[in-house]
Amino acid sequence: MEGVLWYLLASSRGGPTRTRLLRVLEDQPRNANQLADELDLDYTTVRHHLDVLMDNNVVRRAGGDYGAVYLFTDQVRTNWDTVEEILEAVDAGGNDDP
Repeated sequence: MEGVLWYLLASSRGGPTRTRLLRVLEDQPRNANQLADELDLDYTTVRHHLDVLMDNNVVRRAGGDYGAVYLFTDQVRTNWDTVEEILEAVDAGGNDDP
């Protein structure tokens, strides 16, 4: 899981957007529309990144289709120290979100 997290958040092209999503979800679970509004991103962009995170077992959906909220998986919660390390490294590297 550690390698997957480093790739998804720090090495891939979509990493800056995915780190933004994780920071917002850390505060509280939200649905895709709420995330798009809060981050000022297109809804389809948010859904794409959430799908990538779901495919890699970083987040999971809870609730109905439209109103489903996104939560961290137990596997990510177990590796939260790695997530924090990555977020700090991304911040220190001066990566700006698009």
